[in-house]
Amino acid sequence: MTKIGTSDLDVFPLVLGGNTFGWTSDEATSHAVLDAFVASGGNFVDTADGYSSWVPGNSGGESETIIGSWFAKSGRRDSIVLGTKVSQHPDFQGLGGANVLAAADASLARLGTDYIDLYYAHFDDASTPLEETASAFNDLVVAGKVRNIALSNYTAARVAEWFDIAQRNGFVLPVALQPHYNLVHREPFESEFGAIVAEKQLGVVPYYALASGFLTGKYRTADDLGQSPRGGGLGGLLNESGLGVLAALDTVAAAHGVAVASVALAWLRTRPGVVAPLASARTTEQLSDLVASATLELTADEIAALDAASAKV
Repeated sequence: MTKIGTSDLDVFPLVLGGNTFGWTSDEATSHAVLDAFVASGGNFVDTADGYSSWVPGNSGGESETIIGSWFAKSGRRDSIVLGTKVSQHPDFQGLGGANVLAAADASLARLGTDYIDLYYAHFDDASTPLEETASAFNDLVVAGKVRNIALSNYTAARVAEWFDIAQRNGFVLPVALQPHYNLVHREPFESEFGAIVAEKQLGVVPYYALASGFLTGKYRTADDLGQSPRGGGLGGLLNESGLGVLAALDTVAAAHGVAVASVALAWLRTRPGVVAPLASARTTEQLSDLVASATLELTADEIAALDAASAKV
């Protein structure tokens, strides 16, 4: 277990993403994935109030509802570190103060709980003064509805601005950052966020940790891209540099007798500030390779080889 930034949250070094719940995983399958994750030692689950409003027939909040029904069925709420997010639900767009408070109550109702361990501002809202948003998040902590706050998809400058506002007003400070970061997408995180992550002691929870499946090694030719709904956007990685990353992953995976995905996630764990990469499993069969990453230790030479290959992307 490891702590998230300056919080008191002890978490397994892999976050189970709930974006598939109510989308590519129905309720029964989602419950089975959650059961298997916990049985493997996992305790950190991530979702958002907008998941999965993009699916025809859905209205948003499906993932939270499924997690809530699992809490009720399993009785495991108090052993889970739960992260969810606000700003993208169709009925609760943006980060206006009143909207944040109402959206949090709606999330709590769907989840069947009275507290959220880690509440993220999902996407920055330039139309709302940042002080208004930070004040609303602070109010949620004061009310006991949220234990810790976090930021996702913010620029480093806006993260710094949030901290300045919070410190000036005596608001609670963010403890975590959720950026887009993986072996084939290292920027802008590495150049922009290193200093503020270190200075503010933020716990980093990277999303798209497997690059929408590319870093599992399942997409190596143009024909492979048509085998999955997620493959369509990965064509730009089927080039010498992208395939070079897969070749480097193949070498390390073979040396350890593990899957390519396990290595890609383990590499993220070696990066400064990273607490736990975020990855989703549509089925229980996909989960074992993800969980294996949590205990996989790469050598210095292996890390250097992966660094070198990914630097060319």
